[in-house]
Amino acid sequence: MESPQSNSDNFLKRSESDSCERRLLHLQAIQAKNLYEFERIACADDVVYWLQNWGWTYDPRCSPAWVPFDPWPKQVEYLRWLEDREKGQEGGLVEKSRDAGVTWLCGAFSVHRWLFRDGISIGFGSRKEMYVDQADDPDSIFEKMRILIESLPPWMKPRGYDRKKHATFCKIVNPVNGNTITGEAGDNIGRGGRKSFYFVDEAAFIERAHLVERSLSATTNVRIDVSTPNGIGNVFYRKRVSGKVPVFVFDWRDDPRKTPEWAEAKKAELGLTGWEQEYGRNYSASVEGITIPAAWVQAAVDFPLPPDMGGPCRAGLDIAEEGKDLSVFITGRGPKVMDIVAWGQRTTTQTAYRAVEEARRLVAVTVNYDVVGVGTGPKGTWQAMPDKDKALWENGPIIQFVPINTGDSPTNARWPDGKTSKEKFDNLKAEAWWTLRARFERTYEHANGIKEHSPEDMISIPNDSQLIAELSIPKHEYTDKGKIKIESKKQLAARGVKSPDYAESLVLLFCPQPAKLKANIW
Repeated sequence: MESPQSNSDNFLKRSESDSCERRLLHLQAIQAKNLYEFERIACADDVVYWLQNWGWTYDPRCSPAWVPFDPWPKQVEYLRWLEDREKGQEGGLVEKSRDAGVTWLCGAFSVHRWLFRDGISIGFGSRKEMYVDQADDPDSIFEKMRILIESLPPWMKPRGYDRKKHATFCKIVNPVNGNTITGEAGDNIGRGGRKSFYFVDEAAFIERAHLVERSLSATTNVRIDVSTPNGIGNVFYRKRVSGKVPVFVFDWRDDPRKTPEWAEAKKAELGLTGWEQEYGRNYSASVEGITIPAAWVQAAVDFPLPPDMGGPCRAGLDIAEEGKDLSVFITGRGPKVMDIVAWGQRTTTQTAYRAVEEARRLVAVTVNYDVVGVGTGPKGTWQAMPDKDKALWENGPIIQFVPINTGDSPTNARWPDGKTSKEKFDNLKAEAWWTLRARFERTYEHANGIKEHSPEDMISIPNDSQLIAELSIPKHEYTDKGKIKIESKKQLAARGVKSPDYAESLVLLFCPQPAKLKANIW
């Protein structure tokens, strides 16, 4: 059986051989019929066609190291995504695994526009100057673009182009149309004037990202942030989970060179934490004290449960302050999480009515909500709502709105370590988070063949990017009495992290209920 590395090498050799043969035939046809100008027109019209026929890259893992740049399907999809950002004059964010070729693709797209469009000025920025440009170092961004330009046939390069004159440090100039590609680093990112595009490489690692945000806001309409994850307390992460920025994801599975066998070998080489940081796109891999590790969350995404798993539909409702954050309503049956609905910019009275509407629509018979703080508003509305309003839902099932004070004492439940919840947790919030954590842990163990668990003790969640991201945000700590405590919203804010409304709603959905609760019944 071939090793993962030999599988990868064979793929590269086959790809290189097929691409070279195809390109040679293509070039011979153009030369035989003197179709240079027609070929330029075809290349100008389509960046993918140009790259497939004329692009070359450098990969020291191959022999020879010069390799035809024949993009695989996900890379083609990315180039089309960049075209969409260009047409819409909007920015975007790229979340990537290591070694996905994204920097090469950004460089190729930029060189194509530099060659074939007029009035183009493109910027590149990274945290250190050496990553932007270092002579004869193909790991630097500008040397990648020089390689792309130098590998073009003479008739495709701009007339009069001279590398020594026109491809200087952090600057590439087209002598025919005046187009430029320039580079900047650190706090200087965005200081070089207005740009048609601006690519921020490894954006999650920029030290003073707030300065870059300020500079680039007036520099370009099309800013593309590219990075592997680097924790959750940074601007890149907040953009990623904001829902306001178009996101493109490069997973290691999108690379046809990378097999499951390759992944196992890489995990053994890097360790689980290193793998999650470099290839798993795990924002919390390097953060200590995360309550629900991201790997556990991923295991639960669309986790298959028996079709007969059910029971009455219930819901968790996280209520937002008026004009702040989002109110989130999540339903589930048994261990299966189902619908997620979110709304904002409403008064607590409007939220109370909206919650009734959603409960009726999704047939939820119980709705757990946090009654502390803003929760008192909807509670009062449900209690005081006149009979004429109740009649709007008189044909639906009875709904119980269950008030939960997460600051209360834990329940009397007993845990596998022999401790009761009162002995183990600081308050009901900590118990609720730990109860949810246990479900994700059991799902992870079951999915990875570590230990079998009953379906009713696990959890399956929909593939919702906001929920997935938020579940691995809150950290836990221990009180001076050794009890588990979940960090507060104030502590989250100190880390630059917004309230995890989606995650809190899911916690409420699965929250253990104290013995004495008085619900508002509909």
